[in-house]
Order: sequence, then C-alpha cells, then structure tokens
Amino acid sequence: MHPWYNLLLLLVTFAGGSIPIWTKWMDDTRMHYLLAFSGSFLLGITFLHLLPEAFGQLHVEAGFYLLIGFFIQLLIQRVTHGVEHGHLHVRDHKIALIPVLAGLSLHAFMEGLPLGFNYRIASAEPALYMAVGIHKIPEAMLVASLAAAVRSRKAAWVVLLCFSLITPAGAVVAGLAEARYVSMSPLAAVLLPVVAGAFIHIATTIFFESGTRQHMLTWQKVFAMIAGVCTSLLTLAAE
Repeated sequence: MHPWYNLLLLLVTFAGGSIPIWTKWMDDTRMHYLLAFSGSFLLGITFLHLLPEAFGQLHVEAGFYLLIGFFIQLLIQRVTHGVEHGHLHVRDHKIALIPVLAGLSLHAFMEGLPLGFNYRIASAEPALYMAVGIHKIPEAMLVASLAAAVRSRKAAWVVLLCFSLITPAGAVVAGLAEARYVSMSPLAAVLLPVVAGAFIHIATTIFFESGTRQHMLTWQKVFAMIAGVCTSLLTLAAE
C-alpha cells in the first residue's frame, strides 16, 4: 500500500467533484463524453490488469467471484439510483439523499479494500488506483451536484469531502489488516475479482445508458471511448 496513492486519490476525487460546485462548464454533453472515457478506461484496466491478476491467483474460481461482484453492484444500484454510473435514474427532487449516500459509501468502501493489498503482478496496484481515480471523477461530480440541489452548496462541500475520504479509508483499513493478520491474504485474492465484476457492471452500464438520446453512439462518444481504451493500453508499458 502506497500512502501517496491514497492521498492522490483523495485529491483527484475532491478536485474533480468540486467542478460543478464552482462552475457550470461541465454541462450534460461534456459529462457524457467524460463518462464514455472513464467507462472505457475502467473496462480496459479491468481486462488488462485486474482479471489477469484475479485468474492468476484463483484460476477458475475467479469467475464465480466476478459474478458475485457484478450482482452486488446491481443491488447497490437499486439504492444509489445509478449515481456511481455518473447519472440518475430519477429526478433530483425525488431523491432521498441519505439512502443514496449510504449506498455510495458502501460502494466506495468496497472499491477501497483491494487498493490496500499487495499483488503478484506489480502493475496491478497502480492500475487499480488509476481505474478507481478516473471512475471517481464523474461519480464525485454527481454526488456534489446532488447534495447542492437537495441541500445547499455548503452542504455539498462537506458531503464531497466525506465521500472523497471513504475509498482511501477502505484502502488503509485493508492494508493495516493485511499487515497485521496473515489470514487476510486470501481475502485480497477474493476481493479483487469481486471489485472487477462491479467495474464490468459499471462500465457496461455507462456504455448502454449514458450519453445520447435513445442511447445511440455519436462519433464524439466513440472517440472518447477509444481514447479511454488507448489510455488503458498505455499502462501496459509500465510492466
């Protein structure tokens, strides 16, 4: 576990999430392109780094935990209304903020747990941090926007700060547990495919539900998706 990675993740989440609080530059169109980029990057990192690590440790059992992660994320979505995908399935004024934040907090903490463990493939840890960091930006933006709409701008800053701390906190808890208890190592092997399954759900949902009218692909969205995949491919150079 690298403390600087956790600090950088916190700063990226907070800085990215603060954009809609102080500027209206990030409109719906730009958000759709950011989501397309982040979703394709997340999927690329999952297939290029996380799945090889998971199957390298668990072999065929990794597929079972992938399914668990996929359906856990499906259940979480019922509470969060799709905020972790960068969009809402209902209107802001119909949202109960506390249940949404509770579901997102569970999602964010679950993402943080595998960040704190050590991996067989050296590139898995930085790749996982990059995937989570890119994913957190549009997610944090919507969290801040929702808090500002339902409560106030002042409340949005507090909510955003708390939300930014959750995933790094999960990483710290997991790292301390692994260092103290040898029995935590098998849990690390299990959590990675669970989180990878959740990432696959998030990325594919972004592709099919966010963006243009009637979910049709525009060349701008395709370009953003290609850019995300190509960026994930660049991470292979670090191996």
